[in-house]
Amino acid sequence: MTTPATEAPLWGTDHPYYAAEGNFYKNGLHNLFDSWADFTETTFYSGDRDMNLLYRWDWRKPGHHDWDGTETLLLFFILQRKAIACSAELPVSDADEPAVRAWLTECANTMRAVWEPLLPAPAA
Repeated sequence: MTTPATEAPLWGTDHPYYAAEGNFYKNGLHNLFDSWADFTETTFYSGDRDMNLLYRWDWRKPGHHDWDGTETLLLFFILQRKAIACSAELPVSDADEPAVRAWLTECANTMRAVWEPLLPAPAA
């Protein structure tokens, strides 16, 4: 088990491939927020994790992974009951990372439950 001191920063993660913002089939499904605090007031944040299934996140930080824009968190959802793909984008800073990491961990636990029958048992 890692400790917070040894965890890689979220912006240091380089996911394979990419996800497109919004929805190819319908405009208006890329949601912009002013801050992490603003995002936490939404149902994306506090709603049902199964209905608002987060399938990917990308933390873009200037100077890393060829990114030269502002520090941004991109979140990619499938709204499962309506079969809608959508995304969210918000500015973040290093100060937001502990709260973002805790929320992403909750989302990861939902994704793990979906795939649990195929995952190896955790090491004892």
